[in-house]
Amino acid sequence: MSTGLPMTVADPALPARVRIHEVGPRDGLQNEKTAVPTEVKAEFIRRLAAAGLGTVEATSFVHPKWVPQLADAEELFPRVRDLPVRLPVLVPNERGLDRALALGAREVAVFASATESFAKANLNRTVDEALAMFAPTVTRAIEAGLKVRGYLSMCFGDPWEGAVPVEQVVRVTKALADMGCDELSLGDTIGVATPGHVARLLRALNEAGVPTSRLAVHFHDTYGQALSNTLAALRHGVTTVDASAGGLGGCPYAKSATGNLATEDLVWMLDGLGIETGVDLAALTATSGWMAEQLGRPSPSRTVRALSHKES
Repeated sequence: MSTGLPMTVADPALPARVRIHEVGPRDGLQNEKTAVPTEVKAEFIRRLAAAGLGTVEATSFVHPKWVPQLADAEELFPRVRDLPVRLPVLVPNERGLDRALALGAREVAVFASATESFAKANLNRTVDEALAMFAPTVTRAIEAGLKVRGYLSMCFGDPWEGAVPVEQVVRVTKALADMGCDELSLGDTIGVATPGHVARLLRALNEAGVPTSRLAVHFHDTYGQALSNTLAALRHGVTTVDASAGGLGGCPYAKSATGNLATEDLVWMLDGLGIETGVDLAALTATSGWMAEQLGRPSPSRTVRALSHKES
């Protein structure tokens, strides 16, 4: 920033670099009440890539009945697949994988739940039935040479079940790891985690044989804890953090879930800590401001609001 802010004060106990896994185009836009035009989505992805985000989750190959906002996956992906960034896509099953493979996707993700209630609401299956469904999808993706990410929702709390035992989260996470997922994203789907809880889960996963290098974190800001939880994860050695440009998103199957951690808020904190991300904050802020205009409402990101107000 031209003002020299945020001032950089590095912490040697933290990672030197963090990879931001941008989820705005998929996790952010899937929660919109009305469908965003395909070309607007494509331009959003292009601008995010130009801002320096090296991983941009593009879309989901789920049945349009369940997520109508992403029904244009076949039309969207060919418009962006040649960008020089990683473009993972969500695949719920083998049919979704077939669709992604046909369009040349190189990275996919599956979406599991740590709780029975959310597995039933989101997948209409038990936790173990969902894992059994994912197994052939993950195996086939690996055989095709694709990277596979495993999302795990409700790791810190569930709107129906309340507190989720750490051991329960470890069991399902380890099942995804043993299945062959390269990366495991731990989701605080309703935003109830606190830093001590984050540290305890990460320690438990390490003790169960899941290395920190395979873990990512995905926080929602329902109670204003997303950045503090992220910092706790960084102190544990996590170097991949999910975030959504402009703070877009929630979860269509968890009504109490508010927006994801805003990518701009994350970058502001990481810039201040001297942690490299490769992201141009000014370009990213402009992109989120542009997207907010397309959606017809202001961005919930505090950093977007602060920088946009300053410029005006």
